Parts: sequence; C-alpha cells; structure tokens
Amino acid sequence: MRAWLIGIAATLLILSTTTVGAAASNVSVTGVRVWPAPDHTRIVLDITGPVKYSLFSLPKPDRLVIDLDRSRVDDLIHWKPPQNARLIRGIRSAVRNGNDLRVVVDLKKSVRPKTFLLKPNRAYGHRLVVDLYDATAKTAAAGRPARSVKSTSKTRLRDVVIAIDAGHGGEDPGASGFSGTFEKDVVLGVARELNTLVRKEYGMRPVMIRKGDYYISLRGRMAKARRAKADLLVSIHADAFKDGRAKGASVYILSQHGASSEAARWLAEDENKSDFVGGVSLDDKDDLLASVLLDLSQTATIETSYSIASSILKSLGHVGRLHKRSVEQAGFVVLKSPDVPSVLVETAYISNPREERQLRDRRHRRQVAAAILAGIRSYFSSNPPMGTYLANRKQHVIARGETLSEIAEKYSISVGSLRLTNGLSSDTLHVGQVLRIPAGS
Repeated sequence: MRAWLIGIAATLLILSTTTVGAAASNVSVTGVRVWPAPDHTRIVLDITGPVKYSLFSLPKPDRLVIDLDRSRVDDLIHWKPPQNARLIRGIRSAVRNGNDLRVVVDLKKSVRPKTFLLKPNRAYGHRLVVDLYDATAKTAAAGRPARSVKSTSKTRLRDVVIAIDAGHGGEDPGASGFSGTFEKDVVLGVARELNTLVRKEYGMRPVMIRKGDYYISLRGRMAKARRAKADLLVSIHADAFKDGRAKGASVYILSQHGASSEAARWLAEDENKSDFVGGVSLDDKDDLLASVLLDLSQTATIETSYSIASSILKSLGHVGRLHKRSVEQAGFVVLKSPDVPSVLVETAYISNPREERQLRDRRHRRQVAAAILAGIRSYFSSNPPMGTYLANRKQHVIARGETLSEIAEKYSISVGSLRLTNGLSSDTLHVGQVLRIPAGS
C-alpha cells in the first residue's frame, strides 16, 4: 500500500499539472510559431480567443503536453524544428476527448516551462505563449559561486564594452511602416552594422543583446548588459506616430522620475542587494547607506548618459533630420540600469513613408550606425574609462614635414595599425593634427 502511494505521488510530481485561463468555447488554433533564442525557446499558438488549458511534463522521452479545452485545429500540427532549435525535436497535435485539443512538444532535454496568455495587439490576435528554459542550465547556474572582486597588483588593460540592443524582436514586432516594414527587423539591421563597425574600432568591443529574431524582456536586456560589464548600452529603435509627416531621429536618456522608481525597486528586492552597483556590493550595507550609494551611482550614470547621448545626437544630425535638437528624457525600462550608462536612439520615424524606405536600405542603415559610432567614439576619446586601452593610448601632434611611416617607425608600430586606430583613409597629414598611438607601443 505504501509503495502504491509513493508511486502515485511520484506520478503527480512528474506531471506538475497547471490549469490556467477562463472557460472558453469553440476556440481554434490557427497557427504555430517557434522563436529559438540563446537562453530559451518560445512557442506561440495563435488562437481565436481566450482558452482554458493545462500543461504538464512527461519523461523518457522528455515531452511537454498542452491540453486546450473545447478547442480544435483545422489541420493537425506536425512541426519539424530548424537546425537552431536546441530544445525541441518537434510539435504534434491530436484530438482529445472529442472536443479538446492536445499539443505535444517532443523535447531534446528536460525543460522548465513558463506559460501565459496574450491579448491581441497590432500584429497578432489572441495567443498562448510557452517559454521553455533548459532545466539543466538552471542547475548549473545555481551551483556557481557568487562572483567576487579580485585585486591584482598588475592591472590588465581592457576594451571599452559597447552593448548594442536591437529593440523588440520575435513575438514583439514593434512599430510598422506604411509598406509593412517591422521595426524589429530594421533596427536589428542597424544593430548588426554597428556591431561590425565597433568590432573594427580600436579599443572597443561590441556585445549584441539580441542577435536574431527573438524576444528578450526589457529587464533581461539590462541584465545582459550588466553581465557583460558594459561601459555603455545603446538601445536602437524606430519611432512611430499617427501622423505620417512626423520625422527625424531622437536620442533619449533616463528621466529622474524613472531613476527614482528604479532605485525604490532595486532596494526593495533582496536579490539585488548581493549584486554590484557602481562596483560596490550593497549586501553588507544598511538601508540608508545603500540608498546613498545607489543614488550616487545613478546620478553619475545619468550624467554620463547625457554626455554620450548629446554626442550621438550631434553626429546623427549629419546623416539626416533630427526630430528634436536636444536630448530627451523618459522612463524607458531598458535605460534603468543604475550603473551602466544607457541611451535609446530612435533612428527615424518608421511611420513616415520616406524614412521607412531609408530604413529598408542597408546603405542608409550603415550610415546611421556609423553616425552612432562617431558619437560614441567622440565621447570615449575624451572620457576613456580607467584601465582601458583608450585611457592608456598615447597621442602625437603632427609637426611640419612628418610622414605616417616615420611616426609608425618612431613608436614601433605598423602604418596599418596607425591608420586603423585613427580611421585614416590616406597617408595625408596636416600640421597640428593629433594622432592616437595604440597602447603598448
């Protein structure tokens, strides 16, 4: 009898059944979409209305079962995954109990599912969303020791880290243009161009927050930039307005109200206390001291963000029209990191037919990316973070009669390295011109 009860308990534990949603009738599943991301896979079922459903897992082989009450599908689902689907072998469906629909997700490994219903938006109708996370990845992360700061007598130089965030993605298309262009696509194009340019820049290293067409939460974007120890987060978007005549680029930083609300949230959540803000752990500080340290960090971050945003805005003015000639402030969540300077660039109005066409053109996207980089370069050239190659570089002022090859020989570097560091397209020099000399020379 005891063994039988244990068996029943084990079965219930494996099933872990969850029932969600209000009662519904005659709901149809009209489509299935899968969005593989680096840290999870999102499955989206397009449905004609709210649905009552349950979800449970089965082992050997690993499967996830989704039962939808009083639901149907015109053609039974037989979905085969693309090569980049790390967690899913396939998705299939069958009629259950005559009136219900069962969807089975065949898995490559055990997962942690998170599921919820979404109401219609501009692009999609009702949706049932299932996010799958690698269950083994969670265990591995939990086993890692807390990060600590190591002191060393010999400091190694590092690159300035630029986190590049393409807005929206996956199930969130963002705004759309008159011709049907999605914001998520064009801003990813700008982000990729910027990533390529930053990678070529001396003393800088890019980190792409979103590399493909998948969704990342706003706070997930912040967290990824902080994990990369970014010196700057640039979030790239394309604005929209009901009036198609609205046009021009804008640059935003966090508003003071947004900073205050984030400070309250940060201090209220215990898990944040053990993290580092401005390089200082708050877990051993009392509430007052932690609040003061956080306020100092946020103030410095906003001031830096404003300076970088001003530099980017000025540079964007050389590429196209500006919507406003001053940096704007708003409470965008993605800008709320307390110790990573963050700016949000609205590259253009995708709702403006002319600017939509420009955003669809790769050459224009490259020009926008180059302008953003020029603004970033201008700021960090004058304000390089301590311990970086940019902070350690030398400068040489051109005197009459000097040549590029002579200067390269003087500092024991190649002419090519000198050209790359200074963005030179020719060997022509001017008296008084200042050249940056790569570190280590």
